[in-house]
Amino acid sequence: MIKLKVESKFAANQYLPRIFFTCFFLFVASWFIASMAMAAESDVLTVSDTEINIEIHPAQGELVAIWLPSEAGPQPVDEQIAAELVDLGVEVWRVDLVEAHFLPQVVSSVDIVPPEDIVALMEHAFKTTAKKVMFIATGRSAIPVLRGLHKWQLNGGDGAALLGVVLFSPKFFVETPDPGMAGELMPIVSSSNLPIYIIQPDQSPWYWKLKMTVPALESSGSDVYVRILRKVRDRYFFRPDATEQEKQLTQHTPEILLQAAKLLGYLPKQTRTVNPISIPLPAMREGKKDRLLSDYAGNPKPPPLSLPNLNDQLVDLNHYKGKVVLLNFWATWCPPCVHEMPSMQRLQEKMQGKPFVILAVNMAEDKATVKEFLNTKVKVDFPVLFDSNGKALQDWGVYAFPTSYVVDKNGLIRYALFGSIDWDEEEIVNKITALTVN
Repeated sequence: MIKLKVESKFAANQYLPRIFFTCFFLFVASWFIASMAMAAESDVLTVSDTEINIEIHPAQGELVAIWLPSEAGPQPVDEQIAAELVDLGVEVWRVDLVEAHFLPQVVSSVDIVPPEDIVALMEHAFKTTAKKVMFIATGRSAIPVLRGLHKWQLNGGDGAALLGVVLFSPKFFVETPDPGMAGELMPIVSSSNLPIYIIQPDQSPWYWKLKMTVPALESSGSDVYVRILRKVRDRYFFRPDATEQEKQLTQHTPEILLQAAKLLGYLPKQTRTVNPISIPLPAMREGKKDRLLSDYAGNPKPPPLSLPNLNDQLVDLNHYKGKVVLLNFWATWCPPCVHEMPSMQRLQEKMQGKPFVILAVNMAEDKATVKEFLNTKVKVDFPVLFDSNGKALQDWGVYAFPTSYVVDKNGLIRYALFGSIDWDEEEIVNKITALTVN
């Protein structure tokens, strides 16, 4: 009896490795088959002799999302988000139209993507999948999507095939205008008639332009929904300096996109008509703007400015008549702003004894955040003011962070620029010093 038990135990141990490896093989094989089913496929669409490579992440649901990257190009995280959307039942097509035309990854390249590319993608998706189509675009890629779908509608595209468009922090303006100049919207913005869902971080200059861009989109019939993401920046899901909150939100981005799709799906079906765009495309500036402290091109009389400082005392620009004022619009989440602040402090030290003052207007952040920043990141002793509702930003026509204005002793704006510079460079110091003695 005992011997039989021992032999039986021995026999079982003898077969355990075989059982283990058989089970392991079946597990690996099952995983491999499942992975192959979910693995990205490839397709090539030819449009006017241009080959457009489509990376397809297939799924069993009733929706296909065509995803165009921002002007920065495709990002590694895009594939991760695509895989998670597949798990949620959304098929994803990743397409880089800038690369298809062998163009550099810059804004001006995105602007010249032919609308026919979007038309062809829309028709190809509907014919090969018979699924609803949703476009996803980030930043400047919103423009070719809107243009392409406008052309598709003009060509008689079946509106029932299109669920809508989801835009991450879209860039609708022709370019960032020089301080004092009005921003010009791309003509397609006010000519579109589409279901549109905008995902807009609030730590962005474009957040403050929604009061201008949303009505423009709605003017031709577009249904526009906006979801504000609090305390995150543009491109939050692929920023190399992402905060912990931005990283956490990235993990929830597939669910955010699915929620957008569901909301767009609730819209009542309707015939969406569009008119041809007769307005010629605006002339685009070649290359990047120079970051120079240049003569101010707008009305030299400044808008009113009266804001509380860190001690809740009101600071009024009019109280500084007889002094040169450097007025700087900034935020703690803006890397160029942070970069230039030490040079502003050095400028103040160089201007000591002269009729000169710096006023730094913070963009709608709470005092605790700003105080912690000033105590731990950048130490300055010039006044910091709080524009809690963004009114000053809008009054002064700020389109980018940082934006700075130099007001002379007579209270007139003399110089301005958007973007960061080293304020203690000799040329800058000489310009400002000249104003103090005139």
